[in-house]
Amino acid sequence: MPKVTLLGTGLMGGPMSRNLLAAGHDLTVWNRSRAKAEPLADHGANVVDSPAEAVAGSGIVISMLSDGPASDAVQVAAMEAFAPGAIWVEMGSIKPAEARAHAARFAERGLGYVDAPVSGGTKGAESASLAIMAGGDPTTFSKVETVLKALGRPVHVGPVGAGQLSKLANQAIVACTIGAVAEAMLLLERGGADPAAVRAALKGGFADSTILQQHGARMTEGNFVPGGLTKFQIKDLDNVLDEAAGLSLTLPTVTAINDRFKRLRDAMDGGEMDHSALYLELKDLNGL
Repeated sequence: MPKVTLLGTGLMGGPMSRNLLAAGHDLTVWNRSRAKAEPLADHGANVVDSPAEAVAGSGIVISMLSDGPASDAVQVAAMEAFAPGAIWVEMGSIKPAEARAHAARFAERGLGYVDAPVSGGTKGAESASLAIMAGGDPTTFSKVETVLKALGRPVHVGPVGAGQLSKLANQAIVACTIGAVAEAMLLLERGGADPAAVRAALKGGFADSTILQQHGARMTEGNFVPGGLTKFQIKDLDNVLDEAAGLSLTLPTVTAINDRFKRLRDAMDGGEMDHSALYLELKDLNGL
């Protein structure tokens, strides 16, 4: 089992680290704020102070950082410290073009690269049930697949950048479904039906989904403690629309829902709320 490093131990990276440790991996962790990484020492992780120290000697380096620029900065800071033949696994959500540029940088030094963003939120991270969409050379993917299986269900979806493109498609579906579920929950609430009972009735039907069951419950219970942050949903939707523009595509539904998420962030100070808080933006639109 190769030595593994995980960079970024926040809402997602923390539970992912614990699952790697539970699977028996020799794990080193780093976080910009060391205090967020320190509790992992109790689970057996080696907590270090710099990206360069973190990647030294590791065969597989997992990035769970906030965006492409953050990942880029850490790569530059640590580039001279990577072990020969190491593989960078980008599990954060970045632009497909950024993934391809990063892969080229690593290839120049004889290092591997896989872009493998995830879906499933904090619950998926905690239960090691993340959907993992991996892009890259098939041989390189095969070298990291066992490690990724400690975190969820990895599927190879194409060349470098295809993983990030898959994540953008995922985020478009998630965001638009949150909007539809919010409207359905408000309709039920105002019409006098029991939203929880209706969600139970819809289980297994054509309208059923994880978002209906989990985020529908959040909406009717008023629980917007973040699992997936609104500000990160907006970042992903901005990337969706940038990618679409590069392909000469217009995505009207994504554009409309992104504008509403931005209203939640900017006019209602909801950027740090769970993205299911779009329900609050909908209620505000209706004067409720």
